[in-house]
Amino acid sequence: MSFKDNFNSKLYKHENKKWFRFLSELYCRIKEDEVTAVGAQLTYFLILSIFPFLIFFFNILSYTSIAQDEILDNLLIVLPLETQTLFKSIAKEIVSSSSETLLSLGIILAIWTGSLGITSIIRAINKAYNVKARRPYWRLKGIAIIFTIILAILLIIVLAMLVFGEIIGGKIFAWFGATHIFYYIWELLRVIIPLISMIIIFALLYKLSPTPEEGLNIKLSQTLPGAVFATIGWIIASMIFSFYVNNFGRYSKTYGSLGGIIILLVWLYITSIMIVLGGEINGAYASLKPHTGVEDCDEDKK
Repeated sequence: MSFKDNFNSKLYKHENKKWFRFLSELYCRIKEDEVTAVGAQLTYFLILSIFPFLIFFFNILSYTSIAQDEILDNLLIVLPLETQTLFKSIAKEIVSSSSETLLSLGIILAIWTGSLGITSIIRAINKAYNVKARRPYWRLKGIAIIFTIILAILLIIVLAMLVFGEIIGGKIFAWFGATHIFYYIWELLRVIIPLISMIIIFALLYKLSPTPEEGLNIKLSQTLPGAVFATIGWIIASMIFSFYVNNFGRYSKTYGSLGGIIILLVWLYITSIMIVLGGEINGAYASLKPHTGVEDCDEDKK
């Protein structure tokens, strides 16, 4: 018996176990749904929507007391240096030219264009859940626009919590004479708050994206495995990619002034793959649960 046959025989001894059924279902879904192709498609829409969304987000941010330079550094910390420089130059140009006219006239176009990425994510998640019915365009666009606005508001709330939470917490702990303790607590909270916020955002995306006409009964708790994976996986993959680009990658030598754009495209592709994989994980998990209405991959093949 060859090594491959021996390995397969040992592996299929566990075919009735939950973890084996889950991995088998996940593998089938990734293969059937062409995750890499869907990720490439999502990357295209994200590159179209990310800069209009930044225009929308930074114009709103410019009317708050939140320190924008510090916030931008925290948002872009996982990105390679060349892409950070690209984002910062665009952000500074947006902030410097910000005005009430730009905010009032450009905000509608920015939201509309920015929702392209959300629309593509919703379609990718529907595919992960094997949802065949499609929403009417006006309803799909409406949901994408609402989620784009909610996403911007949630980001501002999280940023406000980080900025004003440090000020309030520092004063409270100073009153007790324990500022050194607050420093260690706050360093931990600065990581936990954005992490939990990202998990909540992804969980809401995975929960609200499937078309309700399909009769799916997916609870918010059942979207957490994919949301946690998408969050943690995106952070780890982004840090590894950033380390590679900063230390070994020579994109600027190959692509010249387009190096930052190429790095951005690769990073958005990594982001897209993580989001789609999170949906596939939730789809595989839900298919093993009774009364969710999610068909398993094998049934689709019949």
